[in-house]
Amino acid sequence: MRNRILAVAAVAAAIAMPATAAQAQTVGVARGGPVVVDESEGITVEQRPAFREYIVSERVPTYTIPDRVVVGNLLPEAGVMTYDVPQRFGATPYRYTVVNGETVLVEPRSRRIVQVVE
Repeated sequence: MRNRILAVAAVAAAIAMPATAAQAQTVGVARGGPVVVDESEGITVEQRPAFREYIVSERVPTYTIPDRVVVGNLLPEAGVMTYDVPQRFGATPYRYTVVNGETVLVEPRSRRIVQVVE
């Protein structure tokens, strides 16, 4: 009986380990804020002050949603406009918007938040 319990525990641990490792590779906290993307695809720490100035100068509207603004959340299909990231901030497949006062990078197809630009 004891061996059976140990075997079940070992199998459960082996199943959970790859999922935990995949999660650790996908989501992390980079210097200056949470990101899902590699910083080379997002807004780097050095670019953030200039990017914030750009957002203010463009008068990008802020959208209000009931959910918290965190990496991994989905934006609503309707009512939230996203914009192309200017080339001077690097080539990125993502778009940006301002939600609940927070500037975020969004994966265009899924509308998933991939970086909160702090």
